[in-house]
Amino acid sequence: MKIDIVSVFPEYFEVLNLSLLGKAQEKGLVEVTAHNLRDWTHDVHHSVDDTPVGGGAGMVMKPEVWSECLDELMHLEPTTVTCDSTVTCDSTADADDTASADAAEPAESATEIAANADTVPATDRPVLIFPNPSAPLFTQQDATELSHANHLLFGCGRYEGYDARIPQYYRAQGVDVREYSIGRLCAERRRGGRVGHVGGHHPSAARFHGQCGLDRGGIVYGRERPAGAPPVYEPADWRGIKVPDVLLSGDHAKVDRFRRDEALAKTNELRPDLIEALDCSKLDKADRKTLMALGWEVSGTHPRQR
Repeated sequence: MKIDIVSVFPEYFEVLNLSLLGKAQEKGLVEVTAHNLRDWTHDVHHSVDDTPVGGGAGMVMKPEVWSECLDELMHLEPTTVTCDSTVTCDSTADADDTASADAAEPAESATEIAANADTVPATDRPVLIFPNPSAPLFTQQDATELSHANHLLFGCGRYEGYDARIPQYYRAQGVDVREYSIGRLCAERRRGGRVGHVGGHHPSAARFHGQCGLDRGGIVYGRERPAGAPPVYEPADWRGIKVPDVLLSGDHAKVDRFRRDEALAKTNELRPDLIEALDCSKLDKADRKTLMALGWEVSGTHPRQR
């Protein structure tokens, strides 16, 4: 199994050279390489982040830097996709038609690989993984599925997170992209997801075809608050993926409402139990309207599904 890790603090992952995972590397069972994202920057300050579209607190990681890095590591050529940031994208070749045919083909997911593990060899196509506190929880089943992939590529976010269009773009390229939450502290954007990645590498690599003698899982902790709206950064149109017009409107009230509605919708999709825990007395009129549109009754103490 090959594991590539991209981070602004690659030294953090020297811990993976220790213990059983270190021994697995010594035996040639697992190859782990940490890359510095700043190596793909072109300015004197090696900047990897900037302010989000629509304003707000924090900084968002630039898609241009990430795409240069990921394109190189996955041997992909830049293409343009036809979609905006709120819909599923389709991949199209750029004007030079340099995109490889393999990149546009649908990737076999790790789930499909695991289901056919007895008859299908492990795929050479990398699985791209991002930590995200707003994503589904990483489970032992996920670790088992990922253990059947030959190549895992982990991208560590930082600050307020990576531009939400990055996973969309690579899914349109046919890459199997996974976003996981690995605990409230481990996967917080500001901490860069590095501790969470260690938690993801270890069980996945340990279960790699039963090697290393570590066929056991750990404890997975859930999030304690609703998901946030996906962050996006300039440019407004990146490789064919546009940000929602409301974020460019300059109307801060509309931007805040849009982000709040996106957060509620995403939480409803991924963690409806967190919606159930909300206090209806603290919801404003717009929150109630959004939740009712999502199928919730908000007349009681806590929301309940109809």
